Amino acid sequence: MRSHRAETFTRVIDAVFACNGGFLAAGDALTGPVGLTAAQWQVLGFLEDGPATAAEVARRRGLRRQSVQETVNRLLRNGMLDRLPNPADARAPMLSLTRRARTAMRALGEAQAEWAEEVAAEVPPADLETTLRTLQRLRGVVAQPRLR
Repeated sequence: MRSHRAETFTRVIDAVFACNGGFLAAGDALTGPVGLTAAQWQVLGFLEDGPATAAEVARRRGLRRQSVQETVNRLLRNGMLDRLPNPADARAPMLSLTRRARTAMRALGEAQAEWAEEVAAEVPPADLETTLRTLQRLRGVVAQPRLR
């Protein structure tokens, strides 16, 4: 039989999965007008800070490398990314945003800020801060290897 703590944690996981689905749907609605998907937006958003490899994007975003690589390939075909040489590993090129991608990201930034204001207005700021701290902590905990 599960403890109360384990049951509550399972409910947290279910809520996070449900929120993720809602966030992806909202992301697709926001990105559609600029010809992107939420998954593509996640990759481009990471690369706004500078060039990185697909593996780095996957690791830092907590995504599967294969999924990120598929998204990267679409973005390369659509002229949203450039490949740059990687002095550390010739087999793993660095990825960089194109001018077209930067333009799309500026438009998305404005739309996302408006959407975030509307959604955040429904939740007390202290609850948002607590949720952020809790999710950051949980991400660190679940990333640690567990003995079975």
